[in-house]
Amino acid sequence: MTVPETPEAPASPGSSDRPAPPGPPAAPGQGPATAASVVRPEGPWTHREVAANGARFHIAETGQGPLVLLLHGFPQFWWTWRHQMTALAEAGFRAVAMDLRGVGGSDRTPRGYDPANLALDVTGVIRSLGEPDAALVGHDLGGYLAWTAAVMRPKLVRRLVVSSMPHPRRWRSAMLADPRQSAASAHIWGFQRPWLPERRLVADDAALVGRLIRDWSGPRLPDDAAVETYRLAMTIPSTAHCSIEPYRWMVRSMARPDGVQFNRRMKRPVRVPTLHLHGSLDPVMRTRSAAGSGEYVEAPYRWRLFDGLGHFPHEEDPLAFSSELISWLKDPEPDR
Repeated sequence: MTVPETPEAPASPGSSDRPAPPGPPAAPGQGPATAASVVRPEGPWTHREVAANGARFHIAETGQGPLVLLLHGFPQFWWTWRHQMTALAEAGFRAVAMDLRGVGGSDRTPRGYDPANLALDVTGVIRSLGEPDAALVGHDLGGYLAWTAAVMRPKLVRRLVVSSMPHPRRWRSAMLADPRQSAASAHIWGFQRPWLPERRLVADDAALVGRLIRDWSGPRLPDDAAVETYRLAMTIPSTAHCSIEPYRWMVRSMARPDGVQFNRRMKRPVRVPTLHLHGSLDPVMRTRSAAGSGEYVEAPYRWRLFDGLGHFPHEEDPLAFSSELISWLKDPEPDR
């Protein structure tokens, strides 16, 4: 599958038996995007902001019980977890989905988009929620940050669930040594150019966001309304720039001292039970790239490959994804 050329805009700071929660009312081309209408849709959750690591973060939360903190990937925001949030709440968990720094309803700061700082955002939110720890669930970039947080602040991470993202060291080596992975992640290389990626991301009401989501999905495409929601969210000022900045750091730092230091830090093993989920048809992160991540985990590690799903398994088949997630979170012996 061909990955579209990379996006760019001004550098300013499936199906389920469960009915889909309501989404934002507007759509691209129907007026200016506002944080209230796009980022805070009504539903079986409440919205608020919490302070952490020098910034304010928008969260949506529902349910009571052990905390499960959900981290979205690119090009999405917290709403990507709407199906899992309701399922987790019904299963007896406190489900919280946060907008990462610079996305959705969270602060758009001029700096702070390296993975170490973004991981501190995540662990800071756990503390701000008044919880001793959390099960972290991350997809795509959110998965990269979940891996990082589990290494940097292991006492705050009770369990780790990563979808569609290898361990950071595995990702780095695959990008440098595997031509097929490098080609599959062509959009990340394209993000290294100044200005143009942001402009392309928001052009024509963020049409590129819709193409990326559809091209990266398997046969069970996310519904059109969801795709329109992600397009609209990307047009909120500064979101495109802030969404791209983490990928710029990940590539540009490879030969810099800060990147080398981060890569060395990530040699420390993950010591919490880990569930690794992946779609067999993922065209962005190859199965071969993700599958070796278990070598960095010195704890129970479970690999689950979803046949026939692409880069967004939690949206392409939310019922299967939620069932796997909840079953594992409730399993007292995850090493079986």
